[in-house]
Amino acid sequence: MQAVIMAAGKGTRLAPLTEVRPKPLLRVANKTILEHNLDQLVGISDHVFIVVNHFKEQVIAQIGQEYKGMRITFVDQEKPLGTGDAIKSALPFLDKKFIVMNGDDVYFREGIEKVVKKSPCLLLKEVKNPESFGVVTVSGTKVSGIIEKPDKPISNLVNMGVYFLEKDIFSIALQPSERGEYELVDYLKPLIQAGKLNFEVAENWFPITYPWSLLDANAFLLEQLNKPTDKMLEKEEKIKGIVEENCNLKENVWIGEGTIIKSGTYIEKNVMIGKNCIIGPNCFIRSGTTIGNSCHVGQAVELKNTIIFDKSNVPHLSYVGDSVIGSGSNLGAGTITANLRHDGANVKSEVKGVLIDTGRRKLGAIIGDNVKTGIGTMIYPGRKLWPGARTIPQENIKEDRK
Repeated sequence: MQAVIMAAGKGTRLAPLTEVRPKPLLRVANKTILEHNLDQLVGISDHVFIVVNHFKEQVIAQIGQEYKGMRITFVDQEKPLGTGDAIKSALPFLDKKFIVMNGDDVYFREGIEKVVKKSPCLLLKEVKNPESFGVVTVSGTKVSGIIEKPDKPISNLVNMGVYFLEKDIFSIALQPSERGEYELVDYLKPLIQAGKLNFEVAENWFPITYPWSLLDANAFLLEQLNKPTDKMLEKEEKIKGIVEENCNLKENVWIGEGTIIKSGTYIEKNVMIGKNCIIGPNCFIRSGTTIGNSCHVGQAVELKNTIIFDKSNVPHLSYVGDSVIGSGSNLGAGTITANLRHDGANVKSEVKGVLIDTGRRKLGAIIGDNVKTGIGTMIYPGRKLWPGARTIPQENIKEDRK
């Protein structure tokens, strides 16, 4: 079976993390989103077409021409003209039936296995904030309507961006939407009108809309990843590095080859640490934390529910909570990311020039690649530091730093 993954978008709402990489190459549980989604297709699809444009060279280099037995073909969407144009770019290669999915949300095999049982079919999920998505209404076993981001949703079911379609959808000519793009859902309108579009409802889905969306997906994946059946055997297999004496590691801790966990380090459950890292001594790593490859987390550092990309350092006497740190960054001694407002209200963060409610009571900093903070830097909740940003010693970061 063939699959089309749309991986051409810029992901501007994910800035500053997407300033230097495409959104599908953002990482959760030390794996790119795109590779996670490809994993879900193993055994279901034998040929995957990945539609690329923005930073396409990075995507091609990361994935290659084959992935776990699946043939990979890259299709260049020459201009970013929308999701409808993206899948049409793959038209010359497609068989009669094929899977379509976004390349930048986190999906799971159980949903994909459901959607391919009947065609054409749309995968749905019930959510608490349907106004942020394409809201779907159903009648019996069929989809009766799709309304994009309505002010007053009449359903909690939304379009996840996973489809099982037939090639004849391309028989109609799409017209540009109000934003000047060709929308994939417009191919579905004749099917809806004819009462022919089936649907299935998935259990899990993590739409990666903003940088902090990564934190929820990461924590979930760490909790679910290879739930132990024989706890002692699983724990031995997960720890491939060196753990010195007087360390305390709870269950479901992953440590990569070449990593050293120094004495006095305490690691809670559901933590993943990559290869060739130095951790400790005397640091505290709390649940939901992922540390990439070749990182250094040093003396008296506390990390909580945080993602650190490759080659970044939090050397000593710092606190990083509910945060995302890009690659190649270095936090000076005593850097503190505040993750809770004094009034207990939800943290707000600026996205594309607009201050929005993140929906999170706790959110620290979003730090891009190659950032360096001076000693004693204090970062207010929800603030962002763009790639290459610098702070001076004892500086308080109250606004985003570009």
